[in-house]
Amino acid sequence: MIKPNEQTILLVEDALPLARIYEECLRQEGYLTVAEQSGAKAIAFLDQFNPAAVVLDLILPDASGMDVLKHAQKLYPDLPVVVVTANNSVHVAVEAMKNGAFDFIVKPFPAARLTTTIRNALERKALVEELTEWRHTVGQSQFHNFVGQSPSMQAVYRIIDSVAASKASIFIMGESGTGKELAAAAIHKASPRRARPFVIVNCSAVPHNMLESHLFGQVTGTTGEQLGAARTAHGGTLFLDEICEMPLDLQVKLLRFLQTGEITPVGSHTTEIADVRIVASTNRDPLAAMHAGNFREDLYYRLHVIPLEMPPLREREDDVLLLAHHFLAKFSAEENKNFTRFEGEVVGLLRSYDWPGNVRQLENAIRNIVVLNNGPAVTMPMMPNDLAAQNLQNAANQNAQELIRMAPALVKGLKPLWQAEKDAILQALDFTNQDIAQAAAILQISPAALYRKLQALKAEGVAA
Repeated sequence: MIKPNEQTILLVEDALPLARIYEECLRQEGYLTVAEQSGAKAIAFLDQFNPAAVVLDLILPDASGMDVLKHAQKLYPDLPVVVVTANNSVHVAVEAMKNGAFDFIVKPFPAARLTTTIRNALERKALVEELTEWRHTVGQSQFHNFVGQSPSMQAVYRIIDSVAASKASIFIMGESGTGKELAAAAIHKASPRRARPFVIVNCSAVPHNMLESHLFGQVTGTTGEQLGAARTAHGGTLFLDEICEMPLDLQVKLLRFLQTGEITPVGSHTTEIADVRIVASTNRDPLAAMHAGNFREDLYYRLHVIPLEMPPLREREDDVLLLAHHFLAKFSAEENKNFTRFEGEVVGLLRSYDWPGNVRQLENAIRNIVVLNNGPAVTMPMMPNDLAAQNLQNAANQNAQELIRMAPALVKGLKPLWQAEKDAILQALDFTNQDIAQAAAILQISPAALYRKLQALKAEGVAA
C-alpha cells in the first residue's frame, strides 16, 4: 500500500472491481489512492490520517456511509467528501450534502465525472486554505468587542482605525442589530478621548418632549440642575443613536451646538461649552428621510463627514459561525452548561438562514438554545421555532429542486395546486358555455362552492 500523505485520496467502496476502477481513473490523473472496503476500516484510516479527499460509497457492509461522513466531518471539517450512490438512493445523497458532503455521483458514471469532481473538490479546498491563511496573516477575527473576519468587517475595522484619532463626525448606517453601537464604542476606545466618558442618547427611546433636556440638560427651581448628555460627555464622545428620529425643532439646536460647541440648558439663559466628538447612527436611509422633510439637509451634511456602513449578517460570509461559537461559549459559561459545538445540520441552517435581525437575533437565538437545553452538541430540535420553520422550508425547496433536476420529464406537467384548480374551473366553464350548475357537476362540487371560487377569480382579475 502506498504510504498515506496529505495528497492521498481515500476510496471507500466494498465492491472490489469498482474500487479498482476508481483507483485506475484517479491514478491516471496523478492522484495517490488508498482503498478501504468497510466503514470500520475507513474510520480507522481517518483516525490516523487526514487525506486530501474521500470518495465514499453510502452503502457499506458493516455501516452506513453517512456514519463515515459524519466521522470525517467531525475530525476534519474542511475535508471534501464525494459520495457515490445508486439511482434509488438519491434522497440519501441529498441528505449527505446537507451533512457536509462536497458533491455526489450517481452510479454508473464515466471516469471523467469522477476525476472532474475530485479536481473541483481539491481546488476548492486549496482556495479555502489560502483564504484561511490570508485571514490569519492579514485579517482580524476580533476587534474591540466585534467578532468577525469577513472582508466586509475587515473594511469596518480599517475605517475605525483610520478615523479614531480624528475629531470629525462619524455617521454610522446599517440595519437594526448590525452593531452600530459597538462601532461607536470602538471608535471611542481607539481614540485619544478613551479615558473620558462615552455617552449614549437613543433618540427613539426618549420621549420627544424630554429629549432636549436629556441632551442639553435642564435647570429648574424644584429639582435643581440636570446635567444632560452633552455636558456629561465633555472631553469624550457623544453617540446619538437613531438620529433620524430626532424632532426637527431639536435638530436646529443640535446643529447650532455642532457649529459652536455651545449649549443652553432648558430653563437657563447661561451658555456653556461642551467639547465632545459626535458619532451618529441610523437604521433608516438618511437621504430618504432628508428628502421626505424629516431630517434637515444642513444637519445631514454636518454629521455625514465620515460615513461608516455596517454590513448585515447575511453578507458577512462565515462570520455567522464565528459569532455562533462565540455566543455558545459565552452563554454556556454564564448558564453553567456544557455546550461545545453545533451538529452539521445546524451549521448548514446557521449559514443559510437570512438573519433579518442580524447579530442581535443570532445572539438571542443562541441564548435561547443554551438556557432551554443542555449539550454538548446543539441539535436541530433545539433550534427556535422561526429558525426550525426556515429549515423545513429550505429542505422542501431543496428536495423539490432535486426532484426536478433528477426527473424533469416527470414534473414537467405539474403545476401549483392553485394554478391547477383555476385552470380546471375556467375549462369547465368554457366547456359548459359558462353554465355554473353544469360546470359544478363536472368538477363534482356544489354550485355554491363553484360560485364562491369564481368570485375570488374575478376579484383577482382572472375571470370576467
